[in-house]
Formats: sequence, C-alpha cells, structure tokens
Amino acid sequence: MAELPKYDVVVVGSGPGGYVAAIRSGQLGMKTAIVEKDDKFGGTCLRVGCIPTKSLLLNAEVYDYFRNAKEFGITCKEFSLDWQAVLARKAKVVTKLSKGVEFLLKKNHVDMVRGYGKLVGPGKISVTDPKGAVQEISAKNIVLATGSEARLLPGLQPDGKTILTNKEILSLAEIPKSLVIIGAGAVGVEFASIFERFGSKVTVLEMLPRAVPIEDDEVSAELEKSFRRQGIAIETRAKVDKITKTTKGVTLEYTVADGKPQTLEAEACLIAVGRAPNTASIGLEKTRVKLERGFVKVNGFMQTDEPGVYAIGDIVAGSPLLAHVGSMEGIVAVTHAAGKTAEPMNYRLVPSCTYTEPEIGSVGLTERQAREAGHNVKIGKFPYSAVSKAAILGAREGFVKVVADERYGEILGVHIIGPRATETIAEAVMAIRLEGTVDDIAHTIHAHPTLAEAMGEAAHAAVDWPIHI
Repeated sequence: MAELPKYDVVVVGSGPGGYVAAIRSGQLGMKTAIVEKDDKFGGTCLRVGCIPTKSLLLNAEVYDYFRNAKEFGITCKEFSLDWQAVLARKAKVVTKLSKGVEFLLKKNHVDMVRGYGKLVGPGKISVTDPKGAVQEISAKNIVLATGSEARLLPGLQPDGKTILTNKEILSLAEIPKSLVIIGAGAVGVEFASIFERFGSKVTVLEMLPRAVPIEDDEVSAELEKSFRRQGIAIETRAKVDKITKTTKGVTLEYTVADGKPQTLEAEACLIAVGRAPNTASIGLEKTRVKLERGFVKVNGFMQTDEPGVYAIGDIVAGSPLLAHVGSMEGIVAVTHAAGKTAEPMNYRLVPSCTYTEPEIGSVGLTERQAREAGHNVKIGKFPYSAVSKAAILGAREGFVKVVADERYGEILGVHIIGPRATETIAEAVMAIRLEGTVDDIAHTIHAHPTLAEAMGEAAHAAVDWPIHI
C-alpha cells in the first residue's frame, strides 16, 4: 500500500462543501488534499443537481418567453425546442464549472486524489482508485463531505427512462409527453416547472398536506394556485401505494385524502421524496462519530465526537441539504481546524431558495413557527401585482411577506414567492444577520423600478402602511 505525505487537512468529497473547505484550507496555509471518487470535481450540486437543473430552468424560461412573445409585441411565427441542444448546453455549463473547480484547487495548492476515501484509523484514510489500487493518507484533520443520494421508494430502481431520480431526468433521450412527480419538495416542484413549460403533462403527488412543506403556509398555497393556473395538476395528502412499469410507461395507484383509491398513467415517473446521507461505507463504525438516522451529529464548529474529524454538507444531522450551507460549513470547519477564530453555524440565517415558476426565497421563521415560539407577531405583506418592475416583466404573481416581532420590530422571517425571489431574499438574510428591524428596511431607499421595492413595501406594511396599494 502506497503512502502519501501527512497533511494538515484532508477533505473527502468535492461537492460545494468539500471543495470550498479545501480551497479555504489552502488559503489558510495548511497542507491540504481532497479525495473524490468520481472522474470530475463538483459533487451532486454541480454535476447532477443545482447547476444542470438551473440550466434547464433557464431554457424553460426562454422557451416560455417565445410562447408568450405576443404580450411583448413580438411575433414568432416559427420556433421549436431542440432537446438535444438543450442537453448539450447543460453539459457545456457543467464541464466549464467543473474545470473551474479544479483550477481553483490547483491555484490554492490543494492535492487532488482520485478514488474512494474511507476512514481506517485515527488520522488515516485509505483511497481506492478506479483500478483497485489502494493508498493511505494521513492527516491531522479530516473533513467528511460525502454528500447524499436520492431516496427511492421500496422495490424501485431507476432505469433512466420511466423510473427516474434527479440524475436520470437530466439526461432523458426525449421529453416525456406525461410526467408524474412523487414529492412536492424543492426538487419535485422545480422539475414540474421545467417539464410543464417544455410541453409535458405534469402531475405532482405529495403525501403531506401542502406543497413545499418547509415554507410558510401562504407561500405553499400561492404556489399550488399558480401551478394549477399553469396546468400542473397537484394533489396533496396523496399516498402512493404501488408503481407498476408498463409498455407505455408507468401506472400509479395512490390514495387521496378521503381514502378513495386513484390510478394514474404516465410515460415517466420522477421520485423526489428526499435525500439519504452517504455515510454507510466511509468507515464510521470504528470511530466515535455519532449518527442520527444515518446523519452525522456535530457541534457548531462541525466537529464530530471523533477527535480531528469534522463533517459538513448533506451528511450533517439537522443541517438543511443546500449547497450554500455546505460551503459555509466547510469554511467554519477548516477555519476552526486552523486554530483561527471561527463563527459557529447559525442555521436561522440560511436562505432557502426554490427555482420554480414563480420562484420562492425564504429565511428565518415562518408565521406559524413564530407564533408557536411565543412571539407576538406582526405581518407585513405586499403583492407583486402592485410592483412596477413586475408589471414590466409580465410577472404579476406572488408577494413578499415579512414576519416581525410586534413589540420591537425585530425581523423574524421573510418569505417571498414571485419573480427573482431567490435574488431578493439576500436583503432579508443580511437584515436578520444584522438584527435589523422592519423600520430599518422600511427606511432603506430601494431603487425604482426594481423588484426589491416589494421588500420595502412589505416592511412599510408591517410598520404602518404600504404606499402603492
């Protein structure tokens, strides 16, 4: 077994958590290596998650503009969707960004080790390369960033054509005429937005009482209303009992809220019922690392109970499974490992973004959570239908909702559904981080005409009265 030099930090996994941790470790002057089992760097987010999905969402948006060009005074007599060109552009974007990650790792003097990494003892990692050769790496600190995989329903395996996860749906040979999506979380509703605009007849089934169940109740209701207006069928409190592959696709048997059995046929079925952590085969069984339903328990600095071992990203218990969360966790972990002053993770400051049509962006407590926590709540709400820039864009759905403490005006949460919500939410994240009040936002001058004006108006609604409604 070959042995490499000892490192200050070895990161296992090169997703947004792992590669960011490795880059920051190099910037801090530590001798660093990163281990990746796949042939490209970037992990799920870059290769089969956030980036390719958002690439397809942009294609869908552009195609939708062509379909509705008359509204903008443009006549398009002939246009069509070239699915293979769409896939080619997606692949080009992914390849470019993956090479960019490798460039940044090299720039920061991070050694890149290809192979499957596994803990084999205190400060020891074995790496098995694609040809089966094994080498051992030693490190003062190890950062586990092994990510997650799509959960599947019992008895089902993806086949790349009819039974799909977030991976397979990105490379379909052709757009299905009909698509049923099981799960109305972020993954499910984003793909619903993509394929409806590409021409698929889309049905979304959700076992819980509402779509995007982690969001504010009013946001869920607004998305469901918008989906139905667009032609996306969405059924909540729907329990899938059986999925059968047929010569034409799939047949689903499910039960609705009133207990009545239903049957649905579609060309393809996307399983979007959550993610499972990749912790089963990375050598944790002989360590002090504690697990909770397969997820790793850590403290605020991302330390596990095993000395010198940190965990970040999708494998962390209680952490939102979001790329930007993994990145910040990686920075916190290696900063702490370097002996520098590190700020512990504050998950209340995490923005949640869902790139549907209309988009969703949120941070902090929902109205329900704030009331359950005992706050005397004041709500400020402003619709995009009264925002000039939204009218210009032809995007009139949705609203900005500010949840504030009634006595002091502290911002407890902000919930947006509407155009470019995933961009606008950044102002709210900063305001909550700085312990801002609704007065602070109301008295912040927002440029006109912009979508951000809705944030200022919602704050005015919580303080006194909005101007433009």
